[in-house]
Amino acid sequence: MSNGMDNSLLDTYLYEENNLLDQLDELLVADEKNGDFSSDDVNEIFRIMHTIKGSSAMMEFNSISTIAHHIEDVFFYIREKGIESLDQEHKKELFNLMFRSEDYLRSEIEKVEQGVPLSQDIDAFANESNGFLQKICASSSDAPHQKEKAEHETSPSGKSLPGFPEDAKARCFLHIFLEEGIGMENLRAYMIVNAVKECDVEFRCYPSDMDSNSETAGVIAEDGFFMAFDSREAASRAEDVLKSQNHIRSYELADVPETDEEENEKDTHSSVSKDGGSRADVSQTAGEGASPAPVHSPSGASERTSKGTPVPKPAHAPVKQSLISVNLTKLNNLMDIVGEIVITESMVTSSPELKLLPRDNLDNFMKSARQLRKLTDDLQDIAMSLRMVPISGVFQKMNRIVRDMKQSLNKDVRLTIIGEDTEVDKTIVDSIQDPIMHIVRNSMDHGIEETEAERIAAGKDPQGEIILSASHTSSEVVISIADDGYGMDPDRLLKKAREKGLLTKPESEYSRKEALGLIMLPGFSTNQEVTEYSGRGVGMDVVKKNVESVGGTIAISSETGHGTTITLKIPLTLAIVDGMKVTVGDSIFTIPIANIRQSFKVKNDQIILDEYGNEMVERMDCFYPIIRLHQFYGLDAQVTNMEDGILLWVEANDRSYCLFVDDLIGEQQVVVKPLPSYLNDFGLKDSGIIGCTILGDGNISLILDIASLYTAAIENA
Repeated sequence: MSNGMDNSLLDTYLYEENNLLDQLDELLVADEKNGDFSSDDVNEIFRIMHTIKGSSAMMEFNSISTIAHHIEDVFFYIREKGIESLDQEHKKELFNLMFRSEDYLRSEIEKVEQGVPLSQDIDAFANESNGFLQKICASSSDAPHQKEKAEHETSPSGKSLPGFPEDAKARCFLHIFLEEGIGMENLRAYMIVNAVKECDVEFRCYPSDMDSNSETAGVIAEDGFFMAFDSREAASRAEDVLKSQNHIRSYELADVPETDEEENEKDTHSSVSKDGGSRADVSQTAGEGASPAPVHSPSGASERTSKGTPVPKPAHAPVKQSLISVNLTKLNNLMDIVGEIVITESMVTSSPELKLLPRDNLDNFMKSARQLRKLTDDLQDIAMSLRMVPISGVFQKMNRIVRDMKQSLNKDVRLTIIGEDTEVDKTIVDSIQDPIMHIVRNSMDHGIEETEAERIAAGKDPQGEIILSASHTSSEVVISIADDGYGMDPDRLLKKAREKGLLTKPESEYSRKEALGLIMLPGFSTNQEVTEYSGRGVGMDVVKKNVESVGGTIAISSETGHGTTITLKIPLTLAIVDGMKVTVGDSIFTIPIANIRQSFKVKNDQIILDEYGNEMVERMDCFYPIIRLHQFYGLDAQVTNMEDGILLWVEANDRSYCLFVDDLIGEQQVVVKPLPSYLNDFGLKDSGIIGCTILGDGNISLILDIASLYTAAIENA
């Protein structure tokens, strides 16, 4: 493709190809679980490969187009012969071939995305797919085919092709010659023949057993093949089809004389030759000096049965497509504008000049302001919904991870998916795919027992299970990855952490939860040896970092001998949150409403001190630590007496505590603005602040991260 390639065209190509490969992966995984391809899936895979081939050829990505073409050839044959023509061994081989082809196509698409050159040497893969096609063709040939070949290819005089075959009903013939060296000429010819048949053209072809007799490949390569027609009109229609077919070098149209005298003359003529020769170049059939581009209908596979029989078109009008793909950057820009509208609306409705308006005017203004707020909320909801996508795309990819590792590790494990329709912000979905994949790999590699005998001895089902689930709460999506394997032993984790020098206090002081959390420390690994999937000491710490980068949290629970569950809690969106504004001295902080359980006032005698002198308060028969925000951030405070301020009982994940603030201002929907990364150099990274927002009066309010604030103020104090 030229350097001037339209970026929008390339984006569309990449989007469509990745979607097609995702569909392919889902089909293959589901069919392999069932142990067979359905006829509908055979048609669908043929359509997918046909579409990838055509669009890649248009973009001049030749390696992608060629591989897709080879796989298309395989499924063309299977579609015509029926999937039942393959035995179980061939089906198993086909699954492996298809998974390898999918991986190859994905790697080539990634090269396109990264702007690096595509592979040039694809002969090995081409030979593999061609070899498989030849193998299944050879297995389908039988004695009746050989008999049919003898009947149709040999004339009474004992002469065989290349002479025109004897056909009592024929009024004209098309003699077709294929390109040299294309290989599997009999199957190439068979595909051309079927393309003509699918256009409702009646004819006979010779050799008639080209689809099942591999020996006809040599004859066709040398002398071509024939189509016999009962009328010149049918031949002309077939000729139009040939113009759009691949691998045809030339062809000639020959009329059969109606009288013996004319038959002796054998006046064979070319229908398209410009120089009087008997063969016509295909390029000349498309117009003088023009080379025709292959023309295919991507939907052709779904419009015909697996045997190639045309399906009648429905009488009703086609339903118009109601979906479009939108560049994520445009959605991000839309969200930015909506955020600015929210801020501006807040600034207008809180303007101090409104207090100067007469009562009647103010009432009218506030009525209009409420309507504006409603419209702004609706606009915001719609804009946010545009970014929401089902998490099924991520979950379905885990099927492939489990499938490949089952074969590599020789473990029998099933993956159960729950809640795959749960919707999450597109940006967040992209960020959590790698963490989920790593956790699933860990569960497969050293979570599930090594052998079935080991599981049976432990009283478990011989087949291991990994459960991948997702669900919504009011403001976040909860994703859990659970296995029924070994579980984790806290004592073993503590021992490993001690050997690596990762412990920060005596082992006896670690709770079970803290011991399990050690696996998320950098450099921690319990594997005794490095494998393809784990044991390099890099993993769960990166998972934790990625999850926290989108405002999420990660928690681990495990019971030795019964399995492990890792839970991710991810915000539905990072753009706009419902927040409670609070004052601390002259500063205003915003706390996400989703993290607030209760606000209340206390008496001084209700505050107790723990053994280290830290303040605590009792709520619902439990004691919770208190964080004074003015002390933690070093602010000048007007309110220091506990009775004069307000306590907010907050929680995030499994952390629950109370914040002491001066006063509550009120609830407001705020637009989250990320803080510049350079502020991390000044210690902001561990300060419990997730971002900031602009208030209606133009002031800036810092947004608190309740989970990291607990870590900074209490755990690391």
